[in-house]
Amino acid sequence: MGLGRYMVDAVVLEGRKPSELARAHGISKSWIYKLVDRFQRGGYAALEPKSRRPRSSPRQVNPEVQAAVVELRHELFAAGHDAGAQTIAHHLVGRVDKVPSVATIWRILSRQGLIRASQAAILQAELERLGIRWSCPLRRQREASAEPSSPAGG
Repeated sequence: MGLGRYMVDAVVLEGRKPSELARAHGISKSWIYKLVDRFQRGGYAALEPKSRRPRSSPRQVNPEVQAAVVELRHELFAAGHDAGAQTIAHHLVGRVDKVPSVATIWRILSRQGLIRASQAAILQAELERLGIRWSCPLRRQREASAEPSSPAGG
């Protein structure tokens, strides 16, 4: 039996006061009143957790566009070309009415299991989560060589 059902039973069946229950269990009175109201409207079934998933996703990418992204990925890969999200976005022009963003294309491919983050990106994300700053040594060399040199004889 969940806490919600316990609270409703205590108020409705046992006649206990919501303020007394709230103090005893460290919860708000308003939550108990909401539970009792839900129970009175729909019985015990109304106390079950409800899905937070939206009823619709109006901005969701059209299934035909998703299919075109996956199909183009396979075509480019089979031809030996770069089959990344940017390339797919470029090739989608003319095939679909509205070309999704590169990030959206990447998410479509990722959901289909066609791409995943590189091991370096996964490692870097994990190190950053731990508070460790990490960068590729080659990147540091390129950044250092791109810095302007200071004037001589200052």
